[in-house]
Amino acid sequence: MACDRMLIAYDGSEHAKRAIEYAGRFLTAERAILLTAWEPMVRQAARISGLAGVMQPDWVPDEEIEDIAYTDARKINAEGVHLAELAGITAEARTVECTTTIWNAIVDCADELDVDLIVAGTRGATGLRALLHSSVAEAVLKHGHRPVFLVPPEH
Repeated sequence: MACDRMLIAYDGSEHAKRAIEYAGRFLTAERAILLTAWEPMVRQAARISGLAGVMQPDWVPDEEIEDIAYTDARKINAEGVHLAELAGITAEARTVECTTTIWNAIVDCADELDVDLIVAGTRGATGLRALLHSSVAEAVLKHGHRPVFLVPPEH
């Protein structure tokens, strides 16, 4: 399948790596964007402490210090771009800060870039596991308003 613009969601997981491999086998695009969404550490800490019922004090990060989550996201993204190249896809690197949910960041970026197709891997969770852990891929499929190429796990 050929398209003008393709967005590949990549988080460094084995599922995302498999999605790149299959995208390379079956898809071509004039422009491919490899996206890694990231959440600032201060927001992660606030979310986790909120889940635990612990009050998180107001904390403003030092603007001089780069967020470790952003540094990690850039490394993960570079790995994804490299894997895309190995799969025959010339992809541009892109990271985006997640302000609400990962799926929302993916959908917003797809809308901003007006892509023709979103590529994502899935965990393939079912039953209770699927109820306890929301699926980013499923939410992208439901809310993305554009075609989605989902690659299931190997087993």
